[in-house]
Order: sequence, then C-alpha cells, then structure tokens
Amino acid sequence: MSDQADRERRPGDPAERDMTPALGSPGQPAFGRRQDGETVALHIGEWRDGAWSYLYDKADTTYRAPGAVADGNVPEAARRARGGPLADEAVVQGPVMKPPVWTWEVPLYFWFGGLAAGSSFVALACDLAGDERSARIARKVALGALVPSPPLLIMDLGRPLRFYNMLRVFKPRSPMNMGAWALTVFGALAGTSVAADLVGLNRTAQVVGGLNAVVGGYLGSYAGVLLASTAVPVWARSRLFLGPIFVATATANGAATCRLVLAATGLPVGHPTRIALGHVESGAMAVELLLSQVNERSLGPLSDGLEEGRSGTLFRAAKWSVRSGLALRLARRRGGPWAHHLASGLYLAAGLMFRYAWVGAGPPSAKNDRVVARMAREHHHAG
Repeated sequence: MSDQADRERRPGDPAERDMTPALGSPGQPAFGRRQDGETVALHIGEWRDGAWSYLYDKADTTYRAPGAVADGNVPEAARRARGGPLADEAVVQGPVMKPPVWTWEVPLYFWFGGLAAGSSFVALACDLAGDERSARIARKVALGALVPSPPLLIMDLGRPLRFYNMLRVFKPRSPMNMGAWALTVFGALAGTSVAADLVGLNRTAQVVGGLNAVVGGYLGSYAGVLLASTAVPVWARSRLFLGPIFVATATANGAATCRLVLAATGLPVGHPTRIALGHVESGAMAVELLLSQVNERSLGPLSDGLEEGRSGTLFRAAKWSVRSGLALRLARRRGGPWAHHLASGLYLAAGLMFRYAWVGAGPPSAKNDRVVARMAREHHHAG
C-alpha cells in the first residue's frame, strides 16, 4: 500500500497500521513480552539469564565464586577436561600443527654463524696464549664468516625491513629476536676488533675480541635454542641437547677454518697453535657425535625423522664424515699435513650437513599428527 493511501485513512479505520512499540508503551517496556502478551521466543524473560555478566558489580553476580581459583578448582577442571595420555586406539584428527617452512638459507645461515662464533673463540684463546698473529687472523676469519649471515637471514625473511623491525624491540624470551641482536652486536664487535688491529691498537682489539667471544657463545648456540623452543616434536624433545650440539659444531668448525687459514698463511707444521687447534676441532666433533647418539636414543620413536628421508641421509653422511676425520687425525703421522687438512675439511662438511639435517627433520616430525598430539597431551597432563 502506498504512503498516499496511508495518509488518506481516517483515524478510526480498523485497517490503520499499529505504530505502538513492540516492547510496550514508551518508557514502560514489558521485559520479555510483546505488547499483545505473547512471550518472545527463546527468551527467559527474567533477570537470571544475565546474572553471569561481568558488566555488573561483583555483588550482583555469582559468575566467579569466591575462592574458586585459589582452591585450584579451575586448573583441576581443565586437567580433567584434557584427559590423560593419548591412548593407542584414540583417533587423531589432523592436521594438528603446521610444519615449519624454513628454506635452504636458514641452515646455511646457522652454519656461517656458528663458524664465526667458533673463530671468535679461537681468537680469544690465541690472545690468552700470547699468539697475537694467530689471534689477528682468527678475528678476520670471524668477520669474514659473518658477512654472508645477514643476507641469508634477510633472504629467508623475504624483506630487509623485517630484519630492521626485529631490532626495534628487545625480547629476551624470544630466541629469534635475540639471535638478530646477537648477529648485529657480533658484527659490530668483530668489525671494531679488526679495525683496531689494522691501525695498531692491539690492546683494544684484544679487549673487543674477548667481548665478541662472549657474544659468540650465544650466536653459536641460539640456533639450537631456537629449534628447541618450537612445538615440533623432534626439536622440542631434543631441547637438552640441541644447544650443546650446536656449540660443539660451531667450535669445531671455527677451529678447523682457522687452522686451515693459518696453515695457508705460513704458520709452520708443529707450531703449538696448529697442534692445539687440531685437538680442539677433533675433540669438539667427537663431543658433537656423542651428544647426537645419546639424543637419538633418548628420542625413541621420534628419532625416525633423523633416520629417514633426506634428513636421515644427511645425518648418516655427517656422522661418517666425522668418523673419517677422526681416523685421518689418528693417521696424520703417515699421511702428513694433507691428511690433517682433509680431516678439517670433513669436519666442516659434517657441520654443514648436520645443520641441514636438523632443519630438514622438522617438517616430517610436525606432520606426524599422532606424535604431535601425544606430546602435547603428555605435556599438559604432566602440568
């Protein structure tokens, strides 16, 4: 019906539209009822349906009973709701979590960062031993090894601005944020120490180099800490070993690189620094191999990600490279210096393969829905 027809209706016409508000007369609403007395569907019509609301004073609501949290009722109820450990016959609806999407730049970035950190350790040790020439070379090696790290990290992040944004905040509880800061501080200290060497400020170079070795301790281990802080089962369950494993590999790779560079720059055979670095690289790789074996046994079924597929192949190749390097070290008296050089090269290759193997083991582990669910259920049930 048109508006014109409505205007032409007389006031007493029974067909006139009723304009009275649906909830009652203005200023006097009938709560929960229409004007004609019909109950509103699905509406209780009384105050109790809003008694839980946090919008009202505490005296007006019983939503949170006094002492409910203090008595531990809520945490206990949450534990009961989660249930106990996952039963073998239980059905797991996946996918439970998204696998990590790190690309090839990440393990290479980890390897270069570990190599730079290990070289800073060598520089500090040479300074303490009084071998200033070797210390200066080791500081240059540390700076040179660090140069590829920022580009690799930026390539993984996708945009340079993201690396800058990580430096706008300081989060000690975030391994990724702390890693970006460690990389930046390490680079600044390494550049300063090398510049001090070039202008003849030996004492300054030694002090700054010592500080850099302290930062290098975090730079060499944070990759393992970063992996262990995730929910990926094979990484999370290796949290006690990943940090020491990565530090051991970084120490060995740094010692191996510095030994090769020192030998190439004229450090004679039999020099105490060359001998000491040979012991350090072999000992650190032996420790890494031992820790890896112990960790795999402690993982149980989760170690399948370290033994199958491409990651399993890399792990086996890395272990055999370490074993071959140790064998060459024992046979160096017959093989001469070149046998030792080959052993150092095998240690470096093993360190790189270990990095790629550890990162590559993450996605298959994250795709194992039953393992992810079991680990999460056991963790919450224990809590």
